[in-house]
Amino acid sequence: MFRHLKKAALGVAALACATAFASAAQADSYPEKAITLVVPYGAGGASDLAGRALAETARNYTNEQPVIVVNKTGNGGMNGARFVTESDPDGYTLLLSRVGMALYPAVYSDSPVAWDDYTFLGILEATPMILAVNAESDIKTIDDLIAKIKESNGATTYAASGPTAIDGFSVQALLSDAGLDPLSASTLVPYKGGGALAAALLGNHVDFLAISAGSLMPHIQAGKMRALMVYAPKRMADLPDVPTAKELGYATAAQVGGWSGLYAPKGLPDDVVAKWKDILGKVATNEQWLDLAKKRGSISVIGDEDPSTYVKSQFDLYHGLAVKFGYIQ
Repeated sequence: MFRHLKKAALGVAALACATAFASAAQADSYPEKAITLVVPYGAGGASDLAGRALAETARNYTNEQPVIVVNKTGNGGMNGARFVTESDPDGYTLLLSRVGMALYPAVYSDSPVAWDDYTFLGILEATPMILAVNAESDIKTIDDLIAKIKESNGATTYAASGPTAIDGFSVQALLSDAGLDPLSASTLVPYKGGGALAAALLGNHVDFLAISAGSLMPHIQAGKMRALMVYAPKRMADLPDVPTAKELGYATAAQVGGWSGLYAPKGLPDDVVAKWKDILGKVATNEQWLDLAKKRGSISVIGDEDPSTYVKSQFDLYHGLAVKFGYIQ
């Protein structure tokens, strides 16, 4: 009897060793084919730029396998997000997440994807937002803008993806801080994607907007737009004369900001999670990644935040704003 038990124990031990060896081999061999990085917003916007920068940099550490960016737009980013959550958790379909992945479920109880329906791999970057007008505008300062909004009785216009998108909340938070009705003091004109939003301001189709720095900096640097305020903890190095929302006393607006993260479907194997943590650790110090982030007006924060804790705090923030502004009763 004991001889049989001993043989069984040896068999279990051998199986455990074989499993561990196979797992280690899988971790060493992953990835063995191209990785799809889903960007849930349109081409040319902050998420697309961040996704392509990550793809270009990460491929140096993915066994020479390419990281292919695919834009899957619609429903406030939720179409792309849902596609990833419904994909196999094998490490070959990932999501370039944005604040919308926390914001949308914070506002809509029927969100097709919950804020935590993912494996969180890391927070990549903070993306300051900029409040800007066309360079030809007679609005020179934030005070000029607020005065014009007050005088217009709702006739001023701003471009945003939607009222409960991050670029909608950026303006509404400012209006609320200024003692104005966040939903009626100025009129939202909807556009899809950072490129379209910027084009609307360049074409004088709207009076102002407040969107990601990555979508606006090239136009500001070209002298086609004028920055009035930044949504960031401190002034941007490339815009040293432009004050922050916090400096100007806009407390709610000062809490609003963009960011990018890297998510995978829930249930991603631990060895693949570890592989991506290693890849991101290398990306964090890669000069190409840092240079591209700087050009987008972003700040690399890889490794600075526990992703699940950070995303939960963002969910809580925007749920609170949605209640305050009346989107949730």
